Amino acid sequence: MSEATGTQLTRQSQELTIFHDVAKALTSSLDLDSILQTIMEKMAEYFRPDTWSLLMVDEQRNELYFAIAVGDAAEALKNVRLKMGEGIAGWVAKHGEQVISSDVEHDPRFAKRVDESTHWQTRSVICVPLRSRLRVLGVIQLVNVDLAQFHEPEVFFLRALCDYAAIAIENARWVEKIQELTITDDCTGLYNARHLYKTLETEVYRSSRFGYEFSVLFIDLDHFKVVNDTHGHLVGSKLLAEIGNLVKAQLRLIDYAFRYGGDEFVVLLPQTGKDQALVVAKRLRDALRASTLCREEGINLKVSASIGLATYPHDARDAHDIIRQADEMMYLVKNTTRDNIGIAQRGVMKEEGSF
Repeated sequence: MSEATGTQLTRQSQELTIFHDVAKALTSSLDLDSILQTIMEKMAEYFRPDTWSLLMVDEQRNELYFAIAVGDAAEALKNVRLKMGEGIAGWVAKHGEQVISSDVEHDPRFAKRVDESTHWQTRSVICVPLRSRLRVLGVIQLVNVDLAQFHEPEVFFLRALCDYAAIAIENARWVEKIQELTITDDCTGLYNARHLYKTLETEVYRSSRFGYEFSVLFIDLDHFKVVNDTHGHLVGSKLLAEIGNLVKAQLRLIDYAFRYGGDEFVVLLPQTGKDQALVVAKRLRDALRASTLCREEGINLKVSASIGLATYPHDARDAHDIIRQADEMMYLVKNTTRDNIGIAQRGVMKEEGSF
């Protein structure tokens, strides 16, 4: 057997081992980071670049960022972003075609600013897109590979590994989407009641352990049935979606908003005492009073709400009881004044600031 044939068999054996390891990673884990790390490590082992990276597409900003970077320039690349179409990687992401550039100095697509920011010298680049059925998800980039050893079989092998990476990313996104669907409400985009109790249990444990307070607001829209009966369920759904957005707009990043069911909403305010929670409840009540909803439909609805407030640990000691207390205060408002706030152990507000 000739030396060339022996080398070829060794490479084929290495490729099969890598395919086996990558396939094993794909089928044994849903952790995207560990799968991609495996793929990138196997690539480096096979192609031996000076530095290599995985750039992901940020669709909202129309940019590429370095999700994984390995090699001497890795640390400097963490904060580098490329515009779609910028540099060779940006061109590959934009056009969905691979590029093998043996002399980047004479490649008009090359972005010198990346080398300038990393103090790195790029001589050659191999860039391959990670494609899903609909779009480019990212780009794998190998820098300064020995292109004398890079032929059609190596191109095929690299593209196969990139397909594996694309499958891993797409699978992870579907799993994330499914998880979102199980905890969010389709109509409003808020968390659903299923997720409410799980979150509350966590908050009870955390607050108990660290001596925190937290408060819950139970919100019920006044006369919502009239909207459905008068304008139909499509308008009713649109109204609920707009109110969901209005509620979220009044909250901090650490707060949670849930659609409890029908026209009922729950707000969880971590590390918030009763007086602070009352400020939030007033803000929500006033925002509703000031809003005109369903304008696009030409209906211009005015909606108010009955709001109940309860605080842990003063009014209740567990997740179900805190909801029950806030719900009871909401019903106290509902059965008296409507468009008002009921506070556990204080009663319904009679006029601004009094009970």
